[in-house]
Formats: sequence, structure tokens, C-alpha cells
Amino acid sequence: MKRIALVLIIFHSSLFTLNFALAQDSLNIDMENGVLGIADDRGFTLQSKNGKFVFKPYLFLQTRGQFNYYDDEGLDKAYNQDNVANSGFAIPYAILGFTGKTFGRLDYNLSINAAAKGADILQQAWVDYRINPAARFRVGKFKTPFTHAYLTTLGETLFPILPSSLTTSTIMPHVLNAVTPNIGTGFDIGVEFHGVAKLNKKPNSWLMGYDVGLWNGSGSSINAATKTLSDDWHIPALLYAGRLTFMPWGQMPATQGNAKMLHGRHMLFGVSGGLNVESESESTNDARLGAEFSMLLNRWYVGAEAYWMHVSFTKRQKIDDTFNYWGAYAQVGYFVTPTVQLGVRYDFMDRNGTTKDGFLNMPAVVCNYYIPKVHLKLSAMYQFTGRYGHQTQLDRDNDDLGISTHHASVQLQFSF
Repeated sequence: MKRIALVLIIFHSSLFTLNFALAQDSLNIDMENGVLGIADDRGFTLQSKNGKFVFKPYLFLQTRGQFNYYDDEGLDKAYNQDNVANSGFAIPYAILGFTGKTFGRLDYNLSINAAAKGADILQQAWVDYRINPAARFRVGKFKTPFTHAYLTTLGETLFPILPSSLTTSTIMPHVLNAVTPNIGTGFDIGVEFHGVAKLNKKPNSWLMGYDVGLWNGSGSSINAATKTLSDDWHIPALLYAGRLTFMPWGQMPATQGNAKMLHGRHMLFGVSGGLNVESESESTNDARLGAEFSMLLNRWYVGAEAYWMHVSFTKRQKIDDTFNYWGAYAQVGYFVTPTVQLGVRYDFMDRNGTTKDGFLNMPAVVCNYYIPKVHLKLSAMYQFTGRYGHQTQLDRDNDDLGISTHHASVQLQFSF
């Protein structure tokens, strides 16, 4: 028995090796799975000697203490409603998953978010076939190609919460409040053709990236096929989306700051767009456009993007009105020490549409501390929601309903 066990151990060791690669090398085989790179030094990577088979299990956990203070509008004191709400402790993500590649061509990723509920428990599940670096084919549940904020690796964002202009529902006339899309699209189920092509042969090659595909357009909260044909356009009622990027300084990593990437330069320009046919319970057709810029230069991170959404109703609704919304943000981060990153963000949103005066502005500040050697990231942020330019006090009161005037949070993140 001892000999048999020894033979098995030797065979297993010859087939696989534990790869403790440095984070700086993660761009070589990182598949941008949206959680963490498979070649960094968090945990371990099981890899065959020829590099064709890679397997990496991972864990990702965020625990947050938060405080939200809301203005008096929308609160009914008769029902003892308080200005302080949605405060206390929360676990936004508790992810278990594994990622890797097989046969040197097929990438895969599966992640379960135990902190979610319903269909959101399945955060991601996809396979990606590489014909060559410029031609890849992905199918499953993954991020839609829209906005730099969403496409940044989870936990690698400058702020612990995304810009409110992307995540907040829009406002329409009260008779239409059952239809409240937000500008961001996030995770969805679909199929995508994508890749990155070199435009020259220099060491830091000019790269052109692209993503184009079809998704359900139902978001991450639905894992079933529930769509139909468009009555107006007679095409499948799906989300049609794409993104085009230009990277003049080589591959841009999907991060907004990493304590192990304090040297080097990367830059990205991108445009994206999509059409969600018969979204919002088959009531509207939503078109989106976005433009983005991001840069990593040694200890600096700079990012900015703007986006626009046009909402029109399907003929069955018998509503001729159309609505346009837009938002934008800019943010800057800097590592004042190798482990401490400070950042500022200005977030802007025309939440009530271009037909009404007034907008929201949401400045925020953050401090990130990367605790050495244990893969912990401690983040503290504050955001203020201001209102400007509204024609009436009622418009001003309605515009920030559901958004806290003051938000403060402290988050501890662990990844393995």
C-alpha cells in the first residue's frame, strides 16, 4: 500500500504543480473572470506542467458597516419613519468559486454568491473558447460589455460602492413609475464574441479590444429564458450590446488600483452601447451609449466615463412620450504609501430626464488600506448627495427619493 501511495503521489506531482505566481505576472494568464486573477498570489493555482490545464479555487468576502441619512421628503412621521435607514452591518458578497482553463483554449468560471438571494446566488457561470487572442467565444452568465465601473474586477474598484448614477433607478412621470430602468446593465445570460488584436509589433503594443453579443436583457436576477419576439420590430426581444476599446500602452488590467502594481503604465479609451428590446416587463425599448477613459500610471489611477439612455415605449403601451437620461463620473486615486490609497470621485446624474430641470451631484472620498501579507483590504468612504437647478421644490424633493443624503461606510474585504 505504501508503494502504491508513493506512486500516486509521484504521478500527481508530475501532472500538476502548485503555482504561486506574483500578481505582477497575472496579466499573462488572467482571464478577467470578474473576481480575481487566476495567476496571482492569493491562495494557489493548480496547473499542469505544459500550462494547458489550470484550476484555481477562490473565496471572496466583503463585510460592511454603513450609515445612511435621508432627507425628510418621502418620510411619513405618522408611521414613525426615521431619517436613518438602511444602516448597520451587511455582507454584500460572500463568493465561492473556481476558475481556470483546459486544453489551453477553453477558459471557465463558476461563482456562487452566498450573500445573495434567488437567481442572484449564481453570480457567474460561463465558458470561453479561444480560437486565437483576437477571436474568442463566450457563453453563460457574465458581465455585459457596458461601462468601465462594472467591468472592473470585483474588489479592485477605487470605491466600495459603484457610482450611484449607474445603479439608481430613473424617474418618470408618476403614472409611469412601474417602469424605472437604471443606466447600468451588469450581469446577464447570453453569448459574446470578443477578443484583443495587436495593431503593431512594439513591446508595449497598441491593442484594440472588442465585445459584441446578445443577452436576455433581464439582468442577473433571472436565470430562465423568459423572452419573446418584439411586436414592434419583429426581432428577438433581447439585449444587443457591444464595446470597442483602444489601449496604447499594452493590455489594461481590470483594476482601479492594486498595491502590488505600483510601477508601470496602462491606458484605455472605450465606447460602448446597447439596445434592450422590450425591457421593463415588455413595456419599453431602452438604448444606451457610453464613453470611458482609464489610466494606471505608477501609483496613480484616473478614470472617467459618461453614459446616456433613451427610453421609448412599445406600441401596446399607447404612450408617445420618450425620455432621455444621462450621467457621468470622474475619479482619481493615488497611493500615498505602498499600502494606502486615497481617492476622490464626482458623480453626476440627470435622474428626472432632460425634459425637466435639475440634476444630482454626488461627490465622494475614500481611503483604502491594503493590509500586507494577508490579502485584506480595508476601505472607508463618504458620499454626499446634492441637488441643483430644479424648477420647483416638489421636483427637488422627488429627485433624490430612495437615495441617502449622507452615506458613510467602512468595509473589510478578504480574497483567497
